[in-house]
Amino acid sequence: MSSRPSHEGDSVTPSDRVLTSVEICAGAGGQAIGLHQAGFKHLALVEIDPHAVETLRENIKLLKEWSWERKYCDVISGDVNDFRPLQSEEFPEAGLKKSAGFFGEPLRKGQLDLLAGGVPCPPFSHAGKQLGKDDERDLFPRMLELVDELRPKAVMIENVRGIKDAKFEDYRAYIEARLQGGRAKRPETGVEEDFDGLGYEVCEWDVLEASDFGVPQLRPRAVLVAILKNVLGDIKFVWPTPTHAPQSVFLALEKSMDARYKPYLDMGGDVAVLAQERLDKWKRDASLAAKARKDGGIAPTLVGGSKKHGGADLGPSRAKAAWLKLGVSGMGVANGYEEGKKKKSQERDLFGANGPMLTVEQAAIIQGFPKEWKFTGGKTAQYRQVGNAFPPPVAHAVGKAIADVLRAASERDERAKSEPSGPLSEQGAPTVTDRVDDRQGASV
Repeated sequence: MSSRPSHEGDSVTPSDRVLTSVEICAGAGGQAIGLHQAGFKHLALVEIDPHAVETLRENIKLLKEWSWERKYCDVISGDVNDFRPLQSEEFPEAGLKKSAGFFGEPLRKGQLDLLAGGVPCPPFSHAGKQLGKDDERDLFPRMLELVDELRPKAVMIENVRGIKDAKFEDYRAYIEARLQGGRAKRPETGVEEDFDGLGYEVCEWDVLEASDFGVPQLRPRAVLVAILKNVLGDIKFVWPTPTHAPQSVFLALEKSMDARYKPYLDMGGDVAVLAQERLDKWKRDASLAAKARKDGGIAPTLVGGSKKHGGADLGPSRAKAAWLKLGVSGMGVANGYEEGKKKKSQERDLFGANGPMLTVEQAAIIQGFPKEWKFTGGKTAQYRQVGNAFPPPVAHAVGKAIADVLRAASERDERAKSEPSGPLSEQGAPTVTDRVDDRQGASV
């Protein structure tokens, strides 16, 4: 674990030490929020979408609980393939800027606690062509390269559940072999080889369902957790178990729906009558779904959509049909009250026969974002940030499981300092060939 150099006479217990993290493909902060809630402090958040970058910067600047990151976190706008977290002879101007204020020196290899990332899902998504390693958006090779460069104590990688499909079994085996050693087929050639690994143990690579963690949405995500073998030792990593029964869309959105209709109810007259009628219909439909459906009336998976395909909506036809049963029109995303008045979109946003459309703020509730987290950019840009996010409560659960291991390891090592014991085994060093392969793979 990371801590500032101690002053003479200071007594710092393992639980006092700061757990540091670097996150790539950070998006609008879904994973970062969850890891922050689990006790991690971010040294860097790397994201290529400019709207999401601005969202990260604005929330870090404005929210009190992110004051640590205001001092020590670099929010980096750019391609992760160009991200150089450490200074080197090859890149003397590289390295994180703010972290030196925390460590008293530039970040060094082996100093980071957690490297995390929600690498892009299109290569493995059921909604896409599932090209896997042959998709230019596959950033697993760059993630492996960063693991080699930074050698963090723990690694967390999130992706869609499609990566667990049988067709990607060889690719998963390769990633595991690169981390912990073993035999696997090299993706470029299909030839089996023995890999030394990077000194990690893949503790788990499994699917977590967001609705098991209080998120009112069907959103399965595959999460890989790997921890350095000489950090893990005899400590057991405990995979998160469900913390909540499914929360219905009705319960999640009831207060916000009341608030959206209230200005029109207060107007009186025909507008108020229509507003009450539409609000009552939504409550009937959503509450009935919560009681009658086996899933408890949770939402289908939100999708962020593609910049290549028009404005935002709530997904393909099947998803729209599921939303309709919840009393919500999935044909678009609603404007807020002021914007709705300006654009005269109330009929579309709130009073349509198929029910109200969701606002960005309501989509964020469905995704599990805290209410104080705000999004920047236009409505479509904001919705895409929400729809592409990793639900914060799920990231929190995984982050806490990792933090528990790292703190337990620190306490064990503190005890060992006062007891005679043999040295911990050295972590395995990667081969030069493996490192070159990672660099080449990142440009596939």
